[in-house]
Amino acid sequence: MVFQFFALPLRRYYTNMNAREDIRQNSVALLGMTLAELKELALREGLPAFAGRQLAGWIYSKGVPDFAAMSNISIAARKLLSEKYSVGLHGPLRAQHSSDGTSKYLFPTSCGGTVETVFIPDDDRGTACVSSQVGCRMGCRFCATGQQGFGGHLTAGDILNQVYSLPERERLTNIVFMGQGEPLDNLDAVLRATELLMADYGWAWSPRRITVSTVGVRKGLQRFLDESPCHLAISLHNPFSEERAAIMPAERSYPIAEMLELLRHYDWSGQRRLSFEYIVFGTHTQRHARELVRLLGNIECRVNLIRWHRLPETPFAEASPEQMSALRDYLNAHGVRCTIRTSRGQDIDAACGMLNTRRGNDR
Repeated sequence: MVFQFFALPLRRYYTNMNAREDIRQNSVALLGMTLAELKELALREGLPAFAGRQLAGWIYSKGVPDFAAMSNISIAARKLLSEKYSVGLHGPLRAQHSSDGTSKYLFPTSCGGTVETVFIPDDDRGTACVSSQVGCRMGCRFCATGQQGFGGHLTAGDILNQVYSLPERERLTNIVFMGQGEPLDNLDAVLRATELLMADYGWAWSPRRITVSTVGVRKGLQRFLDESPCHLAISLHNPFSEERAAIMPAERSYPIAEMLELLRHYDWSGQRRLSFEYIVFGTHTQRHARELVRLLGNIECRVNLIRWHRLPETPFAEASPEQMSALRDYLNAHGVRCTIRTSRGQDIDAACGMLNTRRGNDR
C-alpha cells in the first residue's frame, strides 16, 4: 500500500528554485536531525521543547520545505529559525524520463557534488533507488559509478532529500540503497536516514520496505546486521574469489566466503530478507552456476539476476537472454530461489550500474 502523508502543493515551493544555490553554506539543515536533537535545538534557541516535536512533524510527516508553512509555530520563532537554519529540502536540478516510465533526478548535496536518484513505477509499487555517496570508492570495473571515483559522503539529510523531494514521493512503497556509492562505507548516515524513515514521528515505515545493498565492507557489515532491521542485498556477481576480485576490488579485503560465514550466523527466515544481486556476464558458464549452488544452497536467501548494461571502454560481454533464463532455472531447480530483474531506464542511463555524476560534467 502506498504511504499517504499530508500533501502540500510542492510546485509552490520548488518553482523557479535554484536548488544548487539554495544549499546555504552558513545555515544548518534540520533534515537529518532526530526528534531529540530537534527538541534540544528548540530549547537552545529559547523555544519550548514541544516546538521540537512540531518541527519534526512538519519536516518528517508533512514534508514541508519552508519554515513559512509551519503554521502552528509562532511567526517570531519561524523568523528566528529561518535566519539560522534551513529545512534542508532541495528540489532536483534536472529530470529525465524513460520510455518505460522510469524517472531519473539529479540532486544537489551538501558536500558540493550531485547524485542521481531513480524512481521506478511497477503497477501498485513505486521504488526509489537512492544514493549514499557522490561517486564510489569501491572501484567495481563494470560500474559507471565506480568509474567516476569518490567525491564525498552524503549526510543523512542529503539521503532523505532524495526521498522527500522526489516528485513521485506520494507513490513510494519501497526504498532501495542501490544508487551511487557504497552504503556501508557511509554507514552512520545510512543508519540515521533509515531510522528517521522508520520513526513514529515521521513516515513510520516498516523496515521491510527498505533494502540496503553492499559489495561487502568488513567493518560495516556486522554493525549493520546488529543495528538495522532492514533487508540486506549483497552484490555478488561472481562466486569464485579470484574472478570476483578481478572485477570487484572489495573482494580482496573481505572475501565472499568470509562474508557468507558471518551471514550464516543470522536468522533470515523471518521478517528480514537476504538477497544476492548477480550481474550475468557473457562469460558465465555452468561452472559458475554449480559454485553458486554450493555457496548459497544452505542459506535462506534469494538471487536476483541482472543484465549487464554496456559501458564505454569496458571489456565485458553481455549475457544472452537464454543464458540468463538457463541460470535462473538451474538455481531454482537446485533449491536457490532466483528471479531475473527487469531492466528499467536504460535509455536515460538509469539502469543498474549506469549512474554517474562527474562534478561540473553532469550528464
